This record gives sequence, C-alpha cells and structure tokens, in this order.
Amino acid sequence: MSGSRRDAGLIRTIGPWGLAANLICTIVGAGIFVVPAALAACIGPYAPVAFVVCGIAIGAVAICFAEGGSRVPTSGGPYGYIETAFGPLTGFVAGILLIAGDVLACGGVAAALADAAAGIMPQQWRTVGHPAVIVGTIGAVTLINVGGVRRGTRLVSAATVAKLVPLALVVVVGAWAVHGANFAATVAPGTRGLGRAMILALFVLTGMEGALSVSGEVREPSRTIPRALGIALGSVLVLYIAIQVTVQGIMGAALAGSAAPLADAMGRVSPELRAVVLAGTAVSMFGWISSDVMSTPRMLFAFARDGMLPRVLGRTHPRTHAPDAAIFFYAAVAAGLALTGTFAELAVLSTLTSAVLYMMGCAAAGRLARRGVAEAGTPVNFRWLGAAVVVGIGGMFALSALASRAEIVGVLALIAASAAIYMVQRRVQGTRTAAGNSVS
Repeated sequence: MSGSRRDAGLIRTIGPWGLAANLICTIVGAGIFVVPAALAACIGPYAPVAFVVCGIAIGAVAICFAEGGSRVPTSGGPYGYIETAFGPLTGFVAGILLIAGDVLACGGVAAALADAAAGIMPQQWRTVGHPAVIVGTIGAVTLINVGGVRRGTRLVSAATVAKLVPLALVVVVGAWAVHGANFAATVAPGTRGLGRAMILALFVLTGMEGALSVSGEVREPSRTIPRALGIALGSVLVLYIAIQVTVQGIMGAALAGSAAPLADAMGRVSPELRAVVLAGTAVSMFGWISSDVMSTPRMLFAFARDGMLPRVLGRTHPRTHAPDAAIFFYAAVAAGLALTGTFAELAVLSTLTSAVLYMMGCAAAGRLARRGVAEAGTPVNFRWLGAAVVVGIGGMFALSALASRAEIVGVLALIAASAAIYMVQRRVQGTRTAAGNSVS
C-alpha cells in the first residue's frame, strides 16, 4: 500500500526537535542506569570502546534509516520502506520483529518500574501495589496518547528532559570525584567478555526503529528525519561515553559488582544525590514507556491499513486523529506481559531482534536509492550510502554472531513463524476472494 493511503487521517505535525526528543526518550531507557556495571565486569575500564564501536555501527544504520525514511516516510517507519523495497512478505517479517521486540521491552520496563516502586512500599501493600503501578502507568500514558499525537509528543518531550537531568548530574557533579587510579585495568578483556560487552552496548543504543514509527505524522520528512536522527544519536553516544568514564573514575574496581552503578557512584559524593539518581531511574522508565506507547502502535496501525491485521486497528479517532484502537490494543498486551514477565531476561533477545531489523533496513535503503524511489520530495541522497549499508549490515551481523546459539535460534524461529503466518494469511485471503468472485 502507498504511504499516502496508509497515512490517511493522520496529521503531519511532528518537527525535528519533537522527533529527536522521541528518539532520545526511546533510546535512553532504564538500561543506561545499570549497564555500566555489566560493561565494567566484561572489559573493565575499556568499556567506552564498546560504545565507540557500536556507535559507528549504529551511525551507519541511522544513515540508512534516514535515507529510507526520507524516501518512504510512512507509519510504521522501517516497515514502510522495507515493504516498499522488498515486497509485503519481507515487510511483514520486519514489522513483526519491530512489534515483538518493542512490546516485550515495554512490558519488561513496566515490570521493572513496578519492582522499583514496590521496593519502597510497605510490605502489606506490595501485592496490590505492583500490578497497580503497571496498570496505572501504562493506562495513564495510553489515555494521553489517545488524546492526539501533539499531547503524546509533549509528554515525551517533558519526559526526555526529566530523564536527562539526573544523567547530566552524574556527569557534571561526578567529574569532580573522578580519580585516575580507578582506571587501572582489573579485567583482562577476552573474546567472550568483549562480545557480551558489545551486545550490552548495542542494547542501550537501540530504539530508533520504534520511534520512527510515527513517520506518517512528521512534517517535511526528508529534512526532519535525518536531522532528528543526527541530533538524537550523536547526543546519546556522547552522553553514554561520559557516563561510563565518570562512574568508572569514581568507583574503580567496585563498579563491576554494583547493582545500581549510577546511584552508587553518586552515593559516594552525597547520599542525597543517590536518591535523586534512583528517582531518575524511575522517571527514565516512565519516559521510555511514554515514547514506546506513542510510537509502536503506529506499526499495528500500518499493518491494519495494509490488510494484515483486523481493520479496527487501522481506525483513527474522529476528533484527535490518533490511531486509538491500535494504542489501546498495544497497551493491553504490554500490560499483560508486564504482569507476568521481567526486564532482564528480554535484553539480549530484544537486541538481536533489533539487529536483524537494522540489517533489513540498511539493505532496503540501498535498494530504494538504486531504484530512485522518493514518495515525499527530495530524499537525503547520502553520497556514501553504499559504505553505510556495508558497515551497518556487517556491524549488525558481527554483533549478532556474538550471541549464544539458543538466542540466535530464538530470533530465527520468530522470523520463520512470521513468514509462515503471512503465507497462511494470504492463502486464506486468496480463497475468500476466489469464493466471492465465483458467487458474483
């Protein structure tokens, strides 16, 4: 389906700063509050190198996404231009990868937020308080987003600022407590440790694919999408490296064993600052949920508009023009997962799912450029797109190969199941069409 038909009823109102805020809010999740310790355990003070390497690979992917998004700026983001480049089967698989990864992550983050809240509740309230936090958080974010994309964007922008404040505090205040001796190597980086560090670094850098699902509501997409991607990824990468260096410089060898590394690092400066950072962790989780509930339901909306899901999910609210049915459905699934799952067990699998989607997006961008596809004005036309495609695909493939066999098999099984569902669905639709023609 063409982007114009898929996006009918939506309003293009999101500018570069609004989209950049959505991207930052999606990328900067709860992971950065805990991952620095895991990176230190894997490769010690060399952890910033993992961010640099993954930043290069993600940067190449972002260039491809900017190119593809400027050529086919439609709801569903990468799904839209992957489908245009390679056909509906590949597009369907890409969309399933995006939806599955995001909804599992959303449920996991909501569960982690409820765990944090329950930890400070009186014991007798925890049984009821835990699910109440999940339902209350996802429910509130859902109602705001059903009120329209402008309200959703304002919430995400506010949440982005709120989550960045404690992170900036760690870097600015923590810089005065850094000691050079704490950068002494205590871990000999090995192949296995380096591989796990790369996956963890990639995990906290992923998320742009979900945020770009609102591309059907972006104004001047050929200019807005590339600018927003550059602003978001550049600032996030610099922030992450600064955080890793700061907490390593404050805690030294103790960093590897910390359960809350940023909060513990600030605790060495002041107990009050530790409380601020712990609160910032909760705000970050809330902000991530806000961004995800605004973005990923647009993927369901796009699928429904393309006839791959029930038509009701392709409905827009008559007053707010928001895809309300898709938002409600997505929120319900995420809440259900949050009530039964945890965050930690989903991290690596979610990363691998994103890596496969990134490879597909890079290949699609190259194909669209060769075919000269441009559905919304002049595209980016990046001069070295071919090199970005090679670096993006090669980087994601190499990082995926570092995962365990069971994790890789799980992602391949999801791809195979998605393809099978598509084939069965098309066959059923074909049978119904043939039956209707015979009757007429």
